[in-house]
Amino acid sequence: MDTISDKRTCAWALNHPIEREYHDKEWGKPNFDDKYLFEFITLEGAQAGLSWYTILKRREAYREAFKQYDLKTLIAVKQQAENLDDESHIDEVINQYDVIKHRNKIRSVFSNAEAALSLQQEYGSLSAALWQFVDGRPVVNTWTTPEQVPAITEQSKAMSKFLKKKGFKFIGETICYALMQATGMVNDHLVSCDCYEISKRIPKSL
Repeated sequence: MDTISDKRTCAWALNHPIEREYHDKEWGKPNFDDKYLFEFITLEGAQAGLSWYTILKRREAYREAFKQYDLKTLIAVKQQAENLDDESHIDEVINQYDVIKHRNKIRSVFSNAEAALSLQQEYGSLSAALWQFVDGRPVVNTWTTPEQVPAITEQSKAMSKFLKKKGFKFIGETICYALMQATGMVNDHLVSCDCYEISKRIPKSL
């Protein structure tokens, strides 16, 4: 059985073991779970202007800080703070958790929770709202070099415009494409990568 170090992989995952493990086990694999999707909306938004490694090593801290991404709990926290007319919930995240200390990024998670819950109510799931931009099935690309992989596509532009209109923050076109890559809406593993064929498989639950 191959180990992580034995596999052919995408170049971006070669810098740190944590990136390699994430690449091999998660990146590009189709995921339709609402909580997972909201986690990556949060992480990709936090990553803006920073390295992915900087965010990935804080992943567990983000889960703890944002109540395991339970939308209703996040909304309740936000509403309680609004009732008190303060931002103690933002201060708590900054002071108690190892997350990026950017008030607007932190604030956006709570407001994005409200927007995500609204999408669940409108579309039946956050997954349905997001996956509509690839017609519910992964776009399987055939890149042979890292330089061919885009940062923005027409689908990510459309998703960003849609989500902004629905009230999401920190959800630009590049962030949306990174979200699509991370959750398998697009398969951007190089064709030479051992994970390329694996990430083409769609879960049987669909």
